[in-house]
Parts: sequence; C-alpha cells; structure tokens
Amino acid sequence: MLIFSRGKGESIMIGDDITITVLESDDVQVQIGINAPGRAVVLKEEIYRRVLETGKGELIENCQTG
Repeated sequence: MLIFSRGKGESIMIGDDITITVLESDDVQVQIGINAPGRAVVLKEEIYRRVLETGKGELIENCQTG
C-alpha cells in the first residue's frame, strides 16, 4: 500500500488517465474527487464487496460509468 499526504486541491495520478483530488478535509473525513475514463468502474469498497457477495460480479465487469 502506498501512503500519500495531500492537501486540499492536491492530486494523485494513477497511470495517465485517473486523477484523485482532495476536495475537502477535516478531522473526521476527507472528500475526494475521481476523474477517470468511462470504461473505469469506480465504486466504494463496501458496494464492490456487496456486489461480489450477491453473485452479481458480472455487473461490475459490464458497468460503464461516466
């Protein structure tokens, strides 16, 4: 696992086409924005795991975000 320190307005790049930007942060939570191509599936971990547990993992493979 990589650990980064980023402040409001700062970003992390994943490859050439995914950017994660810190939008807001306080002592309790961080809001991030994710800019990714439409073919990338972006889900919260708990949603991703629920989809896999219900046997609907193929939905993730076929999902298009945008």
